[in-house]
Amino acid sequence: MIDLSTSYMGMNLKNPIVASSSPFWEDIKNIKKAEKSGAAAIVLHSLFQEQTEIEQEELNRFLVEGSESYAESITYYPEIKEFKFLPDQYVDLVKEAKQNSTIPIIGSINGVSDGGWIKYAQKIENAGADALELNIYYIPTDFSKNCVEIEQNYSNLIKAVKQKVKIPIAVKLSPYFTSTPNILKTFEKAGADAFVIFNRFYQPDIDIENLEVTPNLILSSSEELRLRIRWSAILYGKIRPDIAITGGIHTSNDVIKSMMAGAKVSMMTSSLIKNGISHIEKVISETTNWLLNHEYDSIKSIQGLMSQRNVSSPSAYERANYMKLLGSYR
Repeated sequence: MIDLSTSYMGMNLKNPIVASSSPFWEDIKNIKKAEKSGAAAIVLHSLFQEQTEIEQEELNRFLVEGSESYAESITYYPEIKEFKFLPDQYVDLVKEAKQNSTIPIIGSINGVSDGGWIKYAQKIENAGADALELNIYYIPTDFSKNCVEIEQNYSNLIKAVKQKVKIPIAVKLSPYFTSTPNILKTFEKAGADAFVIFNRFYQPDIDIENLEVTPNLILSSSEELRLRIRWSAILYGKIRPDIAITGGIHTSNDVIKSMMAGAKVSMMTSSLIKNGISHIEKVISETTNWLLNHEYDSIKSIQGLMSQRNVSSPSAYERANYMKLLGSYR
């Protein structure tokens, strides 16, 4: 019998497959289906800072203000009607999800600064969430702010959320830091219990005929996994928080690579959108068969197996591999 169990932020999970944040989980029926398909935990879609700070009428005004001069700019922002859940409704969703499932439910809040909106972290905890994912989605455009200020803002945000709740906190980050190891150590000291690597920034496109900026959602592919496993392999054993990999998890091979690089869980979204929620069953079955065929008795036995500290050529994860790769084309 293959043991697929793992742990994540102190939570015992039946396997490493976590259904990550997506609109799927706005529907309790989909949450039930994901659990039935084998998902070990579910991260609900994010509650945004903007939703909690601005009243409905104010948000509408904010989104259309200046539209006569900068009409194309408002396409970056959703109309208030597109926010299906207002803050209190989101809290109710957490309660309902907990009442209708037996697996851990992880709430998600998305913001870039500390403030009164963080009280909703506590409300989500009180609603029964088993953990909280802090999704820091921020593209700095202010020329006057340096990297130290931006990183300090992140650290302050983590501390502020940590002070509000007792449940564990995972911090979802982008890969665009000057020194990833250093900043993760800083965030570890601020109270992060796990790091979710890495956020995917959705980049707008330009409609050259209508002169509009348009949303452009491209789902991930397995090709994106390599950045994640590289950093997981480098960080494994060097930081206290657990590592979750998100972005590029589509197949059982992707899950196995993630585990070997040192992740505790593999998070799936794009693959479920492409293949349906029941795709989880296939990935779990194929992962189990791979472990069996390669004579591993558990998922834990391969975690960190191919991390930087456990391979014969640790420099392969660093610059030496870059030089070797270029040389291979000669």
